[in-house]
Amino acid sequence: MDRIVRVNMSDLTTRVEPVPAAWVGLGGRALTSTVVAAEVPPTCHALGPNNKLVFAPGLLSGTAAANSGRISCGAKSPLTGGIKESNAGGTAAKMLAKLGIAALVVEGQPAADKWYSVHVAKDAITIQEEKDTVGTGNYCLVNQVQARFGKPVGVMSVGPAGEMKMLSANISVADPESHIRSIGRGGLGAVMGSKKLKFISIDDTGTPPVMPKEPAKFKEAAKIFAQTLLDHPVSGQGLPTYGTNVLVNILHEAGGLPTRNFTSGQYAAHDKISGETMHATIVARGGMPTHGCHPGCQIQCSQIYNDKDGKYLTSGFEYETIWGMGADCCIEDLDDIATADHVMDDIGVDSIETAVMFGVAMEAGVLPFGDGKGVVRMLTEEIGKGTPLGRILGGGAANVGRVYGITRVPVVKNQGIPAYDPRAVKGIGVTYAMSTMGADHTSGYAVATNILSVGGHVDPLKKEGQIELARNLNIATAAIDSTGMCLFIAFPALDIPACLTSLIDMINARFGIALSGDDVTALGKSVLKTEHAFNIAAGLTREHDRLPEFFSLEALPPHNVVWDITPEELDSYWNF
Repeated sequence: MDRIVRVNMSDLTTRVEPVPAAWVGLGGRALTSTVVAAEVPPTCHALGPNNKLVFAPGLLSGTAAANSGRISCGAKSPLTGGIKESNAGGTAAKMLAKLGIAALVVEGQPAADKWYSVHVAKDAITIQEEKDTVGTGNYCLVNQVQARFGKPVGVMSVGPAGEMKMLSANISVADPESHIRSIGRGGLGAVMGSKKLKFISIDDTGTPPVMPKEPAKFKEAAKIFAQTLLDHPVSGQGLPTYGTNVLVNILHEAGGLPTRNFTSGQYAAHDKISGETMHATIVARGGMPTHGCHPGCQIQCSQIYNDKDGKYLTSGFEYETIWGMGADCCIEDLDDIATADHVMDDIGVDSIETAVMFGVAMEAGVLPFGDGKGVVRMLTEEIGKGTPLGRILGGGAANVGRVYGITRVPVVKNQGIPAYDPRAVKGIGVTYAMSTMGADHTSGYAVATNILSVGGHVDPLKKEGQIELARNLNIATAAIDSTGMCLFIAFPALDIPACLTSLIDMINARFGIALSGDDVTALGKSVLKTEHAFNIAAGLTREHDRLPEFFSLEALPPHNVVWDITPEELDSYWNF
């Protein structure tokens, strides 16, 4: 990957340039955050012309390495006000890597009130005005784009929420079967919408496979790496069988399943929405309980969930979405949650932010707890159509809390807290507070060690050891996000030494270099420090690295624990 492609939406031009020397060796999150930090004024308006939207495949994208198909996207977040990276599966990362593109940078804004698309192919990058696709949902859009080109192409798009620049808007990425995968968090869909860019299509026709510099060494390391994914009980058994939703019963049992807008750690109807129930439902309806979100996915934690008539309803039915609409909003019907997931994918909103928002909205009395049909109606008729109420709801959980005067609003840096109550899973609470991305469980998945005892065990109910745990996981995750690898390789990486060793061996064989484990750790630290510096320059202070007050004031049943990690202890996170 030796090229940077720039798309200027102000004058509707494109240019291709070599990767600057300082950026060589960077990929994925490391590259998106580096570009944003170097080229985006930290105090600019996130929806203005000075923000940039950066897409980057990882260092191993396009290779035969298992689970290396994640695409990173970065910008200044209109939701958090700081730097943002979010990543997704689909086909875009592999295609961009095959085209030799290290990063695709979208900058500027059109002067005219017109919408556009960008097409990236082997010999040309073109910009075209869009008319018939504007206003369409993501499912229809992907079908239209595939039909336009008459062959499979990669698609990254925004739905109506992105067009309306809602702060919960995401960017959708088509997978090999044209299902929707989401660059979900931080309102990056609003940034794409602010640039009047409806979609990016990618055609890698005529490009050779990505070949490592040392093929034999790469093949051997890739084989070892793939075997470690199969050997670990989480990545090799639990996730392929029950998906990420395997966590519902586990978190309920641990007392860390946020319920009814974070007022309890257990949900009485947990079994109705559990991974086990979901698996049985999928099988009974002829769906697919095991499915990959991108080419080369070996863990296969996605699935295809059909409705009662055996027709496709949603794919990538994730724990965080099911928890949020289920336990947090007290909706007991998996079909209602799956329908909501389908609509969120179609209109293009982050299913975590939106689920957390509905929990706050239900507390405000906008609709009753447990009203699954009401949630679907509001998604379709209010948010999807951009009514005044829809725009309030589409602004996210913090926005709804401010409008309705609610004090129990589970957000950090304005971004909704997902799926794990920090009072009962204190390591993930540190990640929520200190992540450069706002509340984001994927920044440093301490649940692995707190709850699943992967990589050892740190008592989730006690504060001892949580700062170090979260810090180390955040550093490691920043490096993993730079490779294009799925986060879930962290399970074997924490328990099976050969996993991390073979990952480094693959990177070395890919580029003909000699990185060590210390080099990878240094990369993770560098990424976090770059992001932190941007946030400070953008106006975020240490006071933003805090959990909401109610976590310290309200004890969480059943363990009756509060958040007790002090501000001074949190500030020590940055001592590296």
